Amino acid sequence: MKKKTLVILGVVGLMGASIAAIAGVGAEQSQNPYHTNNRIAEQAYPSQRPYSPWVDQNFPQRPLFGDTHLHTAQSFDAVSFGTALGPEEAYRFARGEEVTSSTGVRGRLSRPLDFLVVADHAENMGTMTAVKDGLPEVMTDATVRGWHQNLREGGDAAMIPYYAILEMVDSGTPMPDVLVNERLTRSIWEKNNAAAEKHNDPGVFTAFIGYEWSSNAGGNNLHRVVIYRDGSDKANQMIPYSSFISENPEDLWKWMVQYEENTNGQLLAIPHNGNMSNGRMYQDTQFDGSPITREWAEIRAGYETLIEATQMKGDGEAHPFLSPNDEFADFETWDQGNLNLSVPKTDEMLQFEYARSALKLGLEIEQRIGVNPYQFGMIASSDAHTGMAALAEDNFFSKLPHLEPSDHRTEDVLLKFGDKEYKATDINAAGYAAVWATENTRAAIFDAMRRRETYATTGPRMTVRMFGGWDFEQGDAHTRRPAIVGYERGVPMGGELSAAPAGQAPTFLIAALKDPIGANLDRYQIVKGWLDSNGEMHERVYDVAWSGEREPGSDGKLPPVGNTVDVANATYSNTIGATELIAVWEDPDFDSSQRAFYYGRVIEIPTPRWTAYDAKHFGVDLRDDVQTITQERAYTSPIWYTPGS
Repeated sequence: MKKKTLVILGVVGLMGASIAAIAGVGAEQSQNPYHTNNRIAEQAYPSQRPYSPWVDQNFPQRPLFGDTHLHTAQSFDAVSFGTALGPEEAYRFARGEEVTSSTGVRGRLSRPLDFLVVADHAENMGTMTAVKDGLPEVMTDATVRGWHQNLREGGDAAMIPYYAILEMVDSGTPMPDVLVNERLTRSIWEKNNAAAEKHNDPGVFTAFIGYEWSSNAGGNNLHRVVIYRDGSDKANQMIPYSSFISENPEDLWKWMVQYEENTNGQLLAIPHNGNMSNGRMYQDTQFDGSPITREWAEIRAGYETLIEATQMKGDGEAHPFLSPNDEFADFETWDQGNLNLSVPKTDEMLQFEYARSALKLGLEIEQRIGVNPYQFGMIASSDAHTGMAALAEDNFFSKLPHLEPSDHRTEDVLLKFGDKEYKATDINAAGYAAVWATENTRAAIFDAMRRRETYATTGPRMTVRMFGGWDFEQGDAHTRRPAIVGYERGVPMGGELSAAPAGQAPTFLIAALKDPIGANLDRYQIVKGWLDSNGEMHERVYDVAWSGEREPGSDGKLPPVGNTVDVANATYSNTIGATELIAVWEDPDFDSSQRAFYYGRVIEIPTPRWTAYDAKHFGVDLRDDVQTITQERAYTSPIWYTPGS
């Protein structure tokens, strides 16, 4: 087997050459799939090669960052919690404007986002705002009139409608007829879409049309965000599909097929992190318990090309029970039970909830039926219900208005169900979707999502590349042009490899650049999962590139990078870590007969968690059980290997 030399680059200049290395800028180009010849110039000047290194470089030059999962006052639960901001304010905030929150706190992002999906619930979309405002057409029902008073009173009283609706959903009790109102739903849907059209600015900022389908079958979270490639001319033709009609994801996919046939549009559905599904998000059966069929696998893989790997309600990449040898698996872990805590979590459920175990299960299913339903890429998003996509640890506006910045939020409760509750301090300040798109437009970003050229970040805007192929060599990480080499001789994150050349193992060209105003990098890891000849699933985490002069110990583990965090002052220093990491790595355990996947995980040095920033800013004491230090990270979409002739 041909051996490759590991290349590790430590701290180098943050601008200039580093940016060129990650983006693949500043080099001649040939044979890459994004290349397009300038035929007019060639005909006019047949002997002239372009002088400019930018000519014909048509592959993605930089990642675009956004939130695909933001709720506003058009979501019924957000209204009960006091959200006053609508889509208009949400888009303005994402574009970098200052906005005053629902609790009167001024907020602004450090840098504008590149795109946003306002994903209000399809269920009761806009109706609770109508109830709060006393819209005459909904006030004819006595229950609704009571809810109107509750919402006007605010505080704990405003929560009565929220819990009442959850109880109706759980018990199968019909909603009041006045709220099952297609005309009202359509008017709110069209209003949301009009706001998206107003703020959509091709080349500058993308405002996607979308909504959330919120299945809570038995309290198990099977939510999906539905994203449109289209504008309002198509999206307005059909109102969003509600889980009140069906809680079965298969029926959502059928509706998506119908929408595309009726409008000639295009849709994607993005499942939430599965840690509150109690083993149902990535199960090994269909929704009704019947065996997975090829048709089922094909439609799921076709519409659900991405998943939320992390968000505010915990991280969904891995779990320490499933990955006991992974020292970084226990990150922002939420494993109490299902969404409403009605059923406690058991160990048996976990394998069907986390991205890594689902990716492994997908290999096994593909071996059986010929299609992998879990061949998904990774993104992250917020699930904030505040209308504000503010997710940085030092600029965190949390999930709900009562948990926006204040001197008491670290002692507050997120949600309470009987004697069970989620604490505010459990919330994860996450995350953003990073997309390698050729331009900032709905079409280009959507197409990149469909081909899975994406990665998840827990908040920092680090730049991450990963390419897989058969011919990467040591010099490819030294050329300062890894993206050009990556596209020419391999596939990017989200891609596929097959039929290994005789005697060769896959090689991976990886690169990461720190967030320009964030923390340095600790390490770049590659996570591998594979299916052996006995049908057993395996995984391993490899440290591929890291900062400093550390060496793995006798146990194969890399020593910690160190810790510069001053919790009391909520500060840290970049005196450790690297500004960039670039390497070529070859799989030392490759078997060409075994299905496998590989994805990158980039980890920052330790930094203060949002709770530490709160304690410093408001001068409050935290409970001993509150976590104050974190290591932010990014997860790339996988690259899959399939045996073949």
